[in-house]
Order: sequence, then structure tokens, then C-alpha cells
Amino acid sequence: MELKQQLLQKIENRQARVGVVGLGYVGLPLVVAFAEQGFQVVGVDVDSRKVASLQRGESYVEDIPSATLAPLVADGRFQASTDYAVLADVDAISICVPTPLRKTKDPDISYIIAATDCIAEFGGTGKLIVLESTTYPGTTEEIILPRLHSNGDAVGKDFFLAFSPERIDPGRVDYTIYTTPKVIGGTTPDCLEVALALYGTVVQQPVGVSSTAAAEMVKLLENTFRAVNIGLVNEVALMCDRLGLNVWEIVQAAATKPYGFMPFYPGPGLGGHCIPIDPHYLSWKLRTLNYTARFIELASEVNSSMPEYVVTKVADALNGDRKAVNGSQVLVLGAAYKPNISDVRESPALDIIHLLQDKGATVAYHDPHVPDLSHEGIPLQSVTLDVATLQAADCVVVVTNHAVIDWAAVAGHARLIVDTRNAIRQPGPGRVVPL
Repeated sequence: MELKQQLLQKIENRQARVGVVGLGYVGLPLVVAFAEQGFQVVGVDVDSRKVASLQRGESYVEDIPSATLAPLVADGRFQASTDYAVLADVDAISICVPTPLRKTKDPDISYIIAATDCIAEFGGTGKLIVLESTTYPGTTEEIILPRLHSNGDAVGKDFFLAFSPERIDPGRVDYTIYTTPKVIGGTTPDCLEVALALYGTVVQQPVGVSSTAAAEMVKLLENTFRAVNIGLVNEVALMCDRLGLNVWEIVQAAATKPYGFMPFYPGPGLGGHCIPIDPHYLSWKLRTLNYTARFIELASEVNSSMPEYVVTKVADALNGDRKAVNGSQVLVLGAAYKPNISDVRESPALDIIHLLQDKGATVAYHDPHVPDLSHEGIPLQSVTLDVATLQAADCVVVVTNHAVIDWAAVAGHARLIVDTRNAIRQPGPGRVVPL
């Protein structure tokens, strides 16, 4: 029986052993999904602390409760390791490692290369290998494929290679790894068939496309779409400020149109691992082809300037109270990049805190999901949000509108609020300055 049929049969019978490289916000939910469908799963991560936590059945990803993970570990359906050797005997491997930007805004695919080289060291023969990490079109075939070809294996015959971009939205409960359609592109038709079979066991709607490059482009389009539209509405917020209009009222009224309009909302800047970063992968790739992605670069310019705009709003608001930023007590509400999660990657709150500190403000922050920011170069711990804390602040800056924060209490006790998220719906005795 040829390798493809053997692999398809193992997948159908849940006898395939699945490996996941990178056990973060993307990899760990994938581990649980495969394990819950009856597969034996092994995970690899270079962070020994994460591996130790997982071996105890303790989750560090909010979307995966320890109560869900622990039985999978106890039953032997999932084991974690820092050693790539555990992947030697698996049948399929999903690569879910970070793809950050360098300081020059160029793609850093070193994690992908390192993971692929380690996989190749233990052999790819007979395996399905799927890259899930967001990257520029061409990465799978130009970077990964040659490394797996090194032992003479033929793709689509001796091993199978595909790209399937992750669509994990941390904190979301309506669309999960099971209910969100999953795009998959194979290096060959046989590669696509095997990848569709594997992911079809955990995803309700796998969506095949013509190539790995097409699948890579799909992911970049999704996130560029969001980045550009957020950039547009952020610029509209700047316009409304000049015109003396409330941008939230404008967007909400426009959203009543049942066709031709999709509401996006302004904010203090972009955060997370995807939206602020992924469009730059596409922009970089196009620069190598002598093309300037003007929409992407303009949206990036607007979005990246929002933290400075927020600090300017704070300075102007304090000036209205005859106070300078230098020496003022500023309380930042929210450090995570989006509501109801603990992820601070690329969070605009970090830039806002740094900028306020640079201007001489004494800054404190409160975030019920983020107990400290020491690892981000800001030696701060989340303060208790009580009446005394609110009344002591010369200005309260709303950066992340967590649902668990008592916004009525904030409005009732803060003397000055700069609200970048439209969180204060019923103003109190203090002054509220919108974005």
C-alpha cells in the first residue's frame, strides 16, 4: 500500500500520531482538538517552563482550561517535550511557531527554519507536515520544501507538505478551532488530500485552495483587511476630533445601513501577534518584486501613531485642569491588547505607558488579567482598582475595556477620564474625554 493510503487509513482510524511544534495560543488548542478526537498527540516547545506546566496538566492558555487539559495528559493522549526526537515516530506534524518582525520590519522566519531543520533531522518520510505560522507567500515551497527534500524524498509521494493558516482568536467563544472554517493549501494534490483528511477530523469546514502560496496569501489578506480598515476608522477618529464630532456616534449610526458597510472601531493602536505584524509580511514580499503596498504602509503609519495621539489627548486633558503631564498621577486601565484576555503582545498599552513615563508622569496600571508587566521592560504590577486609586489619579486612561472592570465605578470616582474604547457609557461627575 502506498504511503498516502497508509496515512489516510491511519487518520480515518484515529491511529495516526500527531505532533505539534509550538505550544502557545495556536499550538495548544490544536493539541487539545486532536487529542479529543482520539489521536495520540505529542507537543514540542523550546520553553522548558511551558513543557513542565503541561506535563502537570496545567494550562497557561486562557482558552484551554486545565480541567480540559489534565485528563488528556493523565490518559496518555498528550505528552509534551523540549526534545524534537519525540517527533521521529509521528505521522503528522503541525508547525505553530512565532513569526515576528525584525526591527527593520522585515520578516523573521528563523523559528520556522529552526523547527523545519529539527524535523528534517529526524526524518520526514511518510509524514504529513503542515505549517500554520503566518508568513509571506512562497515560504512553504521556497524555505520548508528544500529542507525536507534533503534526503531525496519526493513531495506528494514520500512525504506530504501543506500550509494551513491558524485562525485562533483568543478569548472568542462563538468561533472556535472546531467551528471556524480552515483554509488548506497543499504542495501537490495528494498533499492537499491528506491535509484535508487530517484537519477534517477536528474542523467542521476545511477549505482547500490551489496551492500553499494561495493559502499563505489568504491569511495575509484577512489580517491586512482588518489592519487597513482599522487604520481608516482611526483616521476618521482624528478627523472627528478636528470637526468636534463623536466618532463612536458616527460609526454606530453608519452601521445601521444593512448593506455596503461593515463597522470597524477606533482604538489606541493595534495589538496582538497578527494584525500589527502580518501585513508587513505581505508588504515586504511585494517590495522584493519592486511593488509598493501603499494601503498597508499608510494604514501602518496611522495605526502606529495612535499611542502618541492618545498621550497627546491625555496631555491636553490635563492641561484643561491646569496640570502638566510631568508630575501627574496617571492610571492606565488595561494592559492586554484586547478585552478579556491576558495577551500583551504588541499591546498599545505598553507604548502609552512608556510615552507617559518619558513625559514625567507617574504611571500605574490595572488589569485583572495581567498581574505584572516586568517581562515587558516595564517594572510595574497591576494595582487594585478601588475608590482610593481612582480618586488619586489625575487622569484615568481607558486602553482595554475588560468586561470584569466596573466601568460605572470608574465613571463615578475618576475626576478625568480619557476613554479610547467608548467604555464609559454613563458619565459620572468627572470629565470624560473620548478618543
